[in-house]
Amino acid sequence: MPSPVCEKAIADATRTGNALLKFISANDVGRTGGHQCGYYLPIAVWEMFSPYPPDRGANRKHYVTIVWQDGHETRSCVTWYGVRTRREYRLTQFGRGFPWLKHDKVGSLLVLVIRSLTEFAGYVLDFEEDIEEITAALGVEITGRWGVYRSGAPVLEDEGQCIERLFGAFAEGMTEFPPGELFSSKAREVLDACARGFGAFPPDEALVRCLHSEYHLFRKVEQKLCRDETRGPFDSVDAFLKVASAIMNRRKSRAGRSLENHVDYLLRKAEVPHEMRPDIPGRPDIVIPGRAQYDDLSFPVARLCVVGVKTTCKDRWRQIIQEAPRVKKKHILTIQSSISTPQLKEMKEAGITLVVPEKLQRDYPSGSGLTILSVESFIRETKTKLTWKK
Repeated sequence: MPSPVCEKAIADATRTGNALLKFISANDVGRTGGHQCGYYLPIAVWEMFSPYPPDRGANRKHYVTIVWQDGHETRSCVTWYGVRTRREYRLTQFGRGFPWLKHDKVGSLLVLVIRSLTEFAGYVLDFEEDIEEITAALGVEITGRWGVYRSGAPVLEDEGQCIERLFGAFAEGMTEFPPGELFSSKAREVLDACARGFGAFPPDEALVRCLHSEYHLFRKVEQKLCRDETRGPFDSVDAFLKVASAIMNRRKSRAGRSLENHVDYLLRKAEVPHEMRPDIPGRPDIVIPGRAQYDDLSFPVARLCVVGVKTTCKDRWRQIIQEAPRVKKKHILTIQSSISTPQLKEMKEAGITLVVPEKLQRDYPSGSGLTILSVESFIRETKTKLTWKK
């Protein structure tokens, strides 16, 4: 049985003929380190809610009156952000105490009934029964983050189409390669906008999805920016090799830092205190809880954790042994799909614990005696270690 709010939303949407339905994401409420708090609105249907097209190089605002389900009104703002690397619409400005843009609303369904470009009605549905009821009534199947009921008919976009569209828009806005941190944050932002339930993905799944998505995004930008320089003609073999070398070096540099960026994100999301690349002997990738505790000789070594983050560690795992010498037993987080039994035994003898995303562990040989943790179990054990008191 749908709630009265749901029934009202269905009646309003069918009478008006235009409604935007989107699951409220962690990015909307400001939990992913995004640009700001506010509902993301899909570029693909911008004509429904904005008079300003998604042009690069400009920010555009227009104000709308929204009547919410409890009867109160907000004078809110739809903003197009098209400057620098941003390409997105956001709905912001709801006033203090606004109840439907809080952390506990992540996963709820926002329904915007669009009566005109300046007049909306807003509903937020928390219950699964209500969400099923309104999507069935309007015929809108939300396979990604959003769906549209327009001119009395559903407009659909699946997760893959959503990701391709947003990645394509980002790539088209690039005139030079952005820093690696921006690739990482944009990949997470798009996954949050397009992949239903991304904010609740287990850490192992989230890490693999982030890495794959960022690589896909990087290749789109690379194809756009390198199209002319790889086309030739080249004056000499040396000229060709110079271009090829630059491309290869850029790829290798991005890949290593990508893994670090997403591990940093997962630790922050799990509220695990840590410091990336602290200035201590050996410059380890991660120290938990941080440099101050590492330098404090009264802080128990048993509560310190040193992590090397390596895309591959077949040979380079030995480097971490020399890092942060105060901590003898160290962790290596890797996405290498398998390592030989002799090397795993060497790691065990050196006091190494491996951290490998769960789905990648299936090809690791058994019998080495080395402890291999999933990302989720590593986070859980680390949080326990930090709270342990002798």
